[in-house]
Amino acid sequence: MSEAFGATSTTDDVLAGINLTGKRILVTGVSAGLGVETARALAARGATVVGAARDLKKAEAATAVVWESAAAGGSLELIELDLANLASVRAASDALIAAGKPFDVVIANAGIMACPFWHTADGFEMQFGTNHLGHFTFINRIAALIKDGGRLVNLSSAGHRFSDVDLDDPNFERTPYDPWLSYGRSKTANVLFAVEFDRRHKARGIRATALHPGGIATELGRYAYTEAGAVQRRIDQINAENLAAGLPPIRLKSIPQGAATSVWAGVVAAGDDVGGRYCEDCHVAETLPAASSAQVSAIGPGVRAYALDADRAKALWAKSEEMVGEHFAA
Repeated sequence: MSEAFGATSTTDDVLAGINLTGKRILVTGVSAGLGVETARALAARGATVVGAARDLKKAEAATAVVWESAAAGGSLELIELDLANLASVRAASDALIAAGKPFDVVIANAGIMACPFWHTADGFEMQFGTNHLGHFTFINRIAALIKDGGRLVNLSSAGHRFSDVDLDDPNFERTPYDPWLSYGRSKTANVLFAVEFDRRHKARGIRATALHPGGIATELGRYAYTEAGAVQRRIDQINAENLAAGLPPIRLKSIPQGAATSVWAGVVAAGDDVGGRYCEDCHVAETLPAASSAQVSAIGPGVRAYALDADRAKALWAKSEEMVGEHFAA
């Protein structure tokens, strides 16, 4: 592509001149923030968007802007999906399978960040259960609906740098719970899931990728930043750690800038470029060497090698099947 995009590119920049009429795209987490903007940008180019949300009333109010922006042919359909409850995950996926309408792209956008030590309806640690296991089960159950040549986009985070997955203690039954450690594990799982899904489905031309949207002030931070000024204090802390690690400071993105990498990876980038990879700022990220102790908590560009490890991805897949009690054939 001749057009170069970067950290300040918006969804409208990335999708300028692109016509998505006839494309059917599933986006999870359309009740706020990046999910709403992703749906808006896609529908504005003519896509039929199926938006999944736990709270349909909240999603209906939040997505009014999607209808206001929709181009000819563009539309939005809402479905109920609670990723923290496998009964809801299975009901939503069963309904989509019964309808039989295929998807060109699935964007796994929904998530939770740095919450207290909670458990899902099925007893999984909340962040791993919601961010990874919920999407793992939902997407695998509807995998046959993804068209040949389609795309899966998993929203991960630079927070994956906090930790690799722990396949021996995924529910923090022995490890002292830390909300950021948990978040890091779940975001690494998002990348590893994309790596293995890509391997299993690329024979059909389906490519899977994961991405970091950037630092954005959205509802995702509602548990981590409850006090006035907490966001800025966290940015100051990260930037101090970045300085010690020799990394550049972080800067918050707007919501349209944050959603840009999602739509770029989903409908603009070539599948062979992003398949099995990790993206940020509308490009494929560099794979980083092993982190020093000063770099583990720092937030900067690039992806940790453990998040792209093919054997680790296979092991996580097997552990995830065991945990949710379902087997998904290649």
